[in-house]
Amino acid sequence: MKKSLTPLLLWLVLSLSSHAQTVNNSRLTVAFDSLLTKQFKPDGPGCTALVARKGQIIYQKAFGMANQELDVPMKPDNVFRIGSITKQFTAVAILQLMEQGKLSLQDEITRFIPDYPTQGKKITVEHLLTHTSGIKSYTDMKEFGSIMKKDMSPTELIDFFKNQPMEFEPGTKWAYCNSGYFLLGYIIEKVSGKTYPQYTEEVFFKPLGMTNSYYGDNAKLIKNRAAGYQEGKNGINNADYLSMTQPYAAGSIQSTVGDLWKWHQAVHSYKLVKKETLDKAFTRYRLSDGKLTNYGYGWTLGTIQGNPTIEHGGGINGFLTEGIYLPQEDVFVAVFSNSTSNSPDMVASKMAALTIGKPYDYTEIAIEPSALQSYTGVYENTEGIQRAITIADNQLYSQRTDSPRYKLKAYQRDKFFLENSLTNIEFIRNGTGQVEQIRFQSRELSETWKKTNKPLPATRPTISLSEKVLESYTGDYQITPNFILTITKEQNRLISQATGQSKFPLLAETETKFYPEAFEAQLEFIKDNTGKITKLMLLQGGQTTEAKKIK
Repeated sequence: MKKSLTPLLLWLVLSLSSHAQTVNNSRLTVAFDSLLTKQFKPDGPGCTALVARKGQIIYQKAFGMANQELDVPMKPDNVFRIGSITKQFTAVAILQLMEQGKLSLQDEITRFIPDYPTQGKKITVEHLLTHTSGIKSYTDMKEFGSIMKKDMSPTELIDFFKNQPMEFEPGTKWAYCNSGYFLLGYIIEKVSGKTYPQYTEEVFFKPLGMTNSYYGDNAKLIKNRAAGYQEGKNGINNADYLSMTQPYAAGSIQSTVGDLWKWHQAVHSYKLVKKETLDKAFTRYRLSDGKLTNYGYGWTLGTIQGNPTIEHGGGINGFLTEGIYLPQEDVFVAVFSNSTSNSPDMVASKMAALTIGKPYDYTEIAIEPSALQSYTGVYENTEGIQRAITIADNQLYSQRTDSPRYKLKAYQRDKFFLENSLTNIEFIRNGTGQVEQIRFQSRELSETWKKTNKPLPATRPTISLSEKVLESYTGDYQITPNFILTITKEQNRLISQATGQSKFPLLAETETKFYPEAFEAQLEFIKDNTGKITKLMLLQGGQTTEAKKIK
């Protein structure tokens, strides 16, 4: 029979274990501080961050400013608009009503909204939950800019978008849709007898002790509410006004990282819905053709360094948020930013990777230009989609069809990472040393692409333009009310930057037509009769989008 540890030895083992954990947490704190201070400067818009492991908070701090005009530093309990993280609250409310027998996920939405024009399609509650309804997202409508400051009832806003043409047959495609979650909020009201704000307050916030969480309200005095900011032509501006009746059940909630942690604990301890119900919410939805999406009910399903994640981000006027959970390691990370020009997505992912001991530790190494040639070629995945690996100016690039082109930087032999991303590519060689496939690992998926004999795409032509011509194109171009394309000039070339995204250089194909150096698209600047630039047309993925010049 095995002898048990003596009390003294047991105490020593526990003490050593506790000491090791303390040292590890201290190292993580230093690493987290380094990541966050590098991105969120003391005198600029800031962030709050929380990391928990195995049920215990191991890190909670704030950086930057909560209000720049008043010089108010950020605090860990500052309140943010959390945007689309709201969707998981809406999803859980629907699942609660399902468990109570008040609705079925297979119910058609006309059971609750009889006059909704489904255009002959069968649209179910589950289609709304999974972004597979085919309904057009109201925030993508050009007309949205004309109403975004207006207070509207749920029925008024439903009337605003309900007659838009369907974008696809329900269940056949995945397309992020705020209209779907808006409709879910209205269904919650019809079934429960409570308004959506009442439901979130009475069923979620009060019982769970979420004392710093609110349904969005611009007029109400909210203690510790952070101001929201956005990028302007000459620096940081206050965020554009948005009536909080507009995001509703798709993005109206305001909260703190601490309260989101309370919510997370309640969800995952099955206080709100049963385990078997929650398991369905965390399962990738299968389309009618059998393909799996990266979305369940109110949560995105991804990976960090190959480890499964359950997560969601949020983006709304003045704020960007991210919440990530790794169930196998029981690690939760939340980072909230009060500026749409400073996304927390990548830093939250890096913090999660550090916590599970799999950091994104990519250090670039030099590769002889002559060695790069072996990697070039056209690769295909199982769906027949192509990825071109090319060389330009002794630099290796990767570009998937109709997607951005990224620089590849080596960190080991045959292993590269994509610049400004958390994606890596490994080139796999056969027995004779020839590259025959690549292994592609991103936050969303891991897949293998086989090398083909197909020719590389032709290089597009470029011309030089005068400083005066380039300067005439600079300014802000509005694609949607919340999505601005800013064109600036740096060192005799134009630079494009969309809201919350990285900068991309533009190359001139003609005097008015440009294309991004980084991805497959075309921008054409349009003049009026006086020669003044009034808008641009963006051609990408077979679709043409108009963006009016607003500044």
